[in-house]
Amino acid sequence: MSIEKRQLALADTLRNLRERAGFRTGKEFAAHIGWVASKVSRVENGRTLPSDADLAAWAAAVDADADTLATLRDEARELRLDRDRWKRRLRHGHATVQRDTAASERSASHITMVEFFLVPGLVQTPDYARRVFEIAAAMADSPDDADDAVRERVRRQDVLYEPSRTVEILVAEAALRNPICPPEVMRGQLDRLANLSGLGHVRLGIIPLDTQLPTITLHGYTILDDTVTIEVNHTDVIATAPDDVTLYRSVTDQLWGVAAEGDAARAILTRAASALAAQ
Repeated sequence: MSIEKRQLALADTLRNLRERAGFRTGKEFAAHIGWVASKVSRVENGRTLPSDADLAAWAAAVDADADTLATLRDEARELRLDRDRWKRRLRHGHATVQRDTAASERSASHITMVEFFLVPGLVQTPDYARRVFEIAAAMADSPDDADDAVRERVRRQDVLYEPSRTVEILVAEAALRNPICPPEVMRGQLDRLANLSGLGHVRLGIIPLDTQLPTITLHGYTILDDTVTIEVNHTDVIATAPDDVTLYRSVTDQLWGVAAEGDAARAILTRAASALAAQ
């Protein structure tokens, strides 16, 4: 059975549980569970794959037993793994992945991005992003659609200018000092970060070099509300289990504790730009 049919089957199961529990409409159920009605509709029509937390809330609202919840979680987890394999997603290039990511970001109220080796995608300049996509296509042996991918990535950045959404960008100074692009491209990227630091609803932090870290993270990651995406070289991993999300939030909070913000962050950007100019 295809991934799409399996997700529709899961959606049907959830709808049947809701109806058997006595909730005649999705709107009525949404009011009971504390969600907006559109979220229930998206889940029941197979357009949104529910997270572990969503399934736990749904099961509690319909008084489902522990075995039923475990079955729902197992199926959702398998769907997520199958759907998000890099090779499957990159078969048609990076532009499609960027469109999918944009949809997820638009539906999130809180976005957190943490990176040690790259400038996070949501704040990349077009030239920096193009270099990232060129390298990624060569690594994954996927179609080189850098121009289309850059356009989609730039469109993603509209969420930065929506005051109703909170965005946190946390990047290590190492990503600025060991750039993956030529100096002239990196200078534009540093300017971009400096300008973003003035947006009131965007929190920018830079972890300085030679700072003793309070915790360990072996990779970058993104948190969209209660979903964590971890990108590694060959694939990405989606974590929605409450304990896993709590772990990544704890790691993030500890890293913010040693990050430079405001004028201190801008000073790091200025020093990095000066180092580039001296090359």
